[in-house]
Amino acid sequence: MAMSTARMKADPDTSATDGRVRWAPVRSLWIGGMTLATLAAAPFHTTWGSVALFLVTSGVTLCAGHSVGLHRLLIHRSFVAPRWLERLLVYLGTLVGMAGPLGMVRLHDTRDWAQRQSDCHPLHAHRARPLRDAWWQMHCRLDLAHPPRFVPEAYLRDDRFLRWLEASWMAQQLPWALVFLAIGGWPWVVWGVPVRVAVSVTGHWLVGHITHRHGPQGWAVDGVAVQGHDLPAAALLTFGEAWHGNHHAFPDSARLGIEPGQHDPGWWLLLALRRVGLVHDLNEPAHLPPRAGVRRVGPVELRAGGIA
Repeated sequence: MAMSTARMKADPDTSATDGRVRWAPVRSLWIGGMTLATLAAAPFHTTWGSVALFLVTSGVTLCAGHSVGLHRLLIHRSFVAPRWLERLLVYLGTLVGMAGPLGMVRLHDTRDWAQRQSDCHPLHAHRARPLRDAWWQMHCRLDLAHPPRFVPEAYLRDDRFLRWLEASWMAQQLPWALVFLAIGGWPWVVWGVPVRVAVSVTGHWLVGHITHRHGPQGWAVDGVAVQGHDLPAAALLTFGEAWHGNHHAFPDSARLGIEPGQHDPGWWLLLALRRVGLVHDLNEPAHLPPRAGVRRVGPVELRAGGIA
C-alpha cells in the first residue's frame, strides 16, 4: 500500500507506478512558445542592456521568488515571514513562468510523494533519457490511474491572492513586457520575458534531471524510489537548489547548503532578511526531527547546532 504525505493522501488502491504520460497542450504551448520566441528573436534583438536585464530579473525571480518564496516558504514552510513579504516572494516566484503557486505546490508534492514510495513512475524519477525526459517534464503530464488525493492546508486553499495568481500566472508577464517595451524597446521585451522564462524553465528541468539520477551524495534515504544528488558546479547558478541530496535528507530545512563550502545564495538572502527583522524561525537540519531512513554517506555527522 502506498504511503501518504502531509498533503498527498493515499487510498488502498493508490499507485505511484500505474499511469500514462499524456501531452499537456497548455503547458507545451506556453514553454514551446517561449522557447521558439527566444530562438527566433534573441539573435536579432540583443543589447548589453537587455542581457543585463535578463541576468538581474532571472536572479531576482529564481532566488527570491522560486527558491526562497515558492520552494522554501510556500511549499516547505521552513521559515516565517509577514504576509506581505510572503506574497511578494510568491509573486516573484510565479514570474519565473513554471506554473501558478498552487500548481507548483501540487506538482512538487506529487513528485515528492511518488519519490518517497518504494517505486514510482519513470517520469517522477527522471529515468528517461534526456530528450524524452525534457519532453515529458516540460510538455506532458502524468495521469496516474489511481492518484493520491491532494489535500492542501487552509492557508493555501483559501487564500484569495494565491487563487488570483493561480488563475493569471501566464498573464503576469504582460505588465512587465509593457514596462520593458517602454524603457528598452523590443530587446528588453525579448530578453526580459521569453528568454528569461525559457532559460529558467529549461534550466530547472536540467538540474532536476541530473540531481535525481547521479552525482555526489552527502546523505541517502533508505527504502525510497529516488535518491537526491548534489550538483556542486551549479550551486551558485541555482541559488543553492543544486544541493538536492541535502534537500532530500532535510526537506524542511531553509538552509540547503548545509556543509562547509556549500554555497547557498538563497540562505544568504534569508540571513540578510533575518538581520533586518523581516523573517524568523529559519529551520536548519539540527532543528528538525530526523527523516526516517536518512543515513550519512561519509564520515561527517549531524550534530546539535549544525554539520560537523
